[in-house]
Amino acid sequence: MIGGDMITYRPDIQVLDATIRDGGLVNDFYFTDEFVKALYEANLKAGVDYMEFGYKASKEMFDVEKFGKWKFCDEEAIRSIVGENNTEMKISVMADVGRCDYKTDIIDRVDSVIDMIRVATYINTMPAAIEMIEDAHAKGYETTCNIMAISKDQESEIDIALEMLGKSNVDGIYIVDSYGSLYPEQIQRLTQKYVAVGEKYGKKIGIHAHDNMKMAYANTVEAMRHGASMLDGTVSSMGRGAGNCAMELLLGFLRNPKYNLYHILKFIERYMVPLKEKGDAVWGYDVPYMLTGMLNQHPRDAIDFIKQGKHEYADMYSYLLYRE
Repeated sequence: MIGGDMITYRPDIQVLDATIRDGGLVNDFYFTDEFVKALYEANLKAGVDYMEFGYKASKEMFDVEKFGKWKFCDEEAIRSIVGENNTEMKISVMADVGRCDYKTDIIDRVDSVIDMIRVATYINTMPAAIEMIEDAHAKGYETTCNIMAISKDQESEIDIALEMLGKSNVDGIYIVDSYGSLYPEQIQRLTQKYVAVGEKYGKKIGIHAHDNMKMAYANTVEAMRHGASMLDGTVSSMGRGAGNCAMELLLGFLRNPKYNLYHILKFIERYMVPLKEKGDAVWGYDVPYMLTGMLNQHPRDAIDFIKQGKHEYADMYSYLLYRE
């Protein structure tokens, strides 16, 4: 079995911390430099392979006065935290199709401290995603394609998209359970499909899970068992809505001695607990997120429901169930 057993470990596994990027969707990317620097240092000590700093969002489309700097990830902003990043941990950023001025905002790799560009796309914008991937590849970056909301796509569409990506210069292809609606059995089948294309074309396969039904960790482990090697996590599950696979759970599970859970736990003590107690950033499992996950719907309604302090769960269920 690809996944091995509970004693040994797979050396091909790479862990990516997406706390600042996915967590930034909770607080409009207003993290202090102290917070980001401490997370960077914790990830280094913990042996994390990649740290994602945020998005390369278009300043024409998004008001820089309404978002923190990690929405845009200017080169100088990242360098103010990592310097030249003379470490084994690599730096990544995400670029959304249609929301990024990638031809100008993503500079040549030789001039950047960023190592990897993760292109996020829906399946119907795959040609534009591949154009962005090829641009980043030509500039010298590692690349992935993160196909969002895969739970909404037809199998035939997924097959076509995977073939397109297989023939591209992308390095990795991510299964993304954007709505937190998939179960391990579904993740197993999807991973096997993705891995088959990955083996055919020499691509790594990744998993980015959301926790609407408290399946993010289970789904990440399931994808790993069936051949996924790029695993996303966020500290304390911090991410949009219900959040993501908890980094502390993931590092606690992996057997590779390069990973050290202690430093992530210290970061949680010093930074995540106060952040949650302050109440400005709210995320994590809640009934409304469960409902949108169960019904395979975007979590925007659940996010609004929770922000308004509502608890009429049955009414929300009826609304979500019958509105389509």
